[in-house]
Amino acid sequence: MSGYDDRDGKIWLNGSMVEWRDANVHILTHGLHYGSSVFEGERAYDGKIFKSREHSERLHFSARQLDFEVPFTVDEIEEAKCAVLSANGLSDAYVRAVAWRGSGEDMGVAASRNPVNLAIAAWEWGSYYGDAKMKGAKLDISKWKRPSPETIPSHAKASGLYMICTISKHEAEAKGCSDSIMLDYRGYVAEATGANVFFAENGVVHTPKPDCFLNGITRQTVIELLESRQIKVHERHILPEELERFEQCWLTGTAAEVTPVEKIGEYTFEVGELIRDIAMDYEKLVRS
Repeated sequence: MSGYDDRDGKIWLNGSMVEWRDANVHILTHGLHYGSSVFEGERAYDGKIFKSREHSERLHFSARQLDFEVPFTVDEIEEAKCAVLSANGLSDAYVRAVAWRGSGEDMGVAASRNPVNLAIAAWEWGSYYGDAKMKGAKLDISKWKRPSPETIPSHAKASGLYMICTISKHEAEAKGCSDSIMLDYRGYVAEATGANVFFAENGVVHTPKPDCFLNGITRQTVIELLESRQIKVHERHILPEELERFEQCWLTGTAAEVTPVEKIGEYTFEVGELIRDIAMDYEKLVRS
């Protein structure tokens, strides 16, 4: 399989559809050097992007958290995403919108005089965790912690915030795991490197309170699905030693969708009926 830079297809870049291989930026792009970049990960099912507008609105929110404005309206982004799917002949696909400070008059930390760019790409992408979506993922516990919201814009989907996620995932994969669970700066369970986490015990669901990490759109959707089944959901701080008592565990995210977890470190979980029911509910919803 060719790399993501060497494919046939079209990418929407700053208002124009360009050839995939020509969608490039200059080496002195501010976003590359200083992390001034935000993005969205979305999935299209049967030609329709699930909760598309919410993702576009969050892209604008994230940009403002990094002190810049996306130079296209939500409506324009919505039109562009549809155009990308059409131009590439895709109906079931992953969609990536990314906005960043580009090359300009500034090349230090400050970049207020540099233009902001927006690109949208789409490609076919199967299960994020492979066969773990059915069997259950095995997770490591990362040594890296999600920082305090006083140190980073923790509620933005900003590229720079994923640096420790990449390191954590690499370390997990080296141990034969699919991913890694991260604690927060206080020592509470936070999330996986690119997905939120849920636990179940005696028919009650517990999930970390998103006060220092991204409150995922899929996470919010799954909470709604659980509550529609009259299942109590506790959003709270969870200590790592509590993992021993939970019976089921799963991850949620646009890429991960609803993926059961078999193991976190030394703790094991069953791929039970509740997970299967919620995964089925989610699949029905995104294709409705």
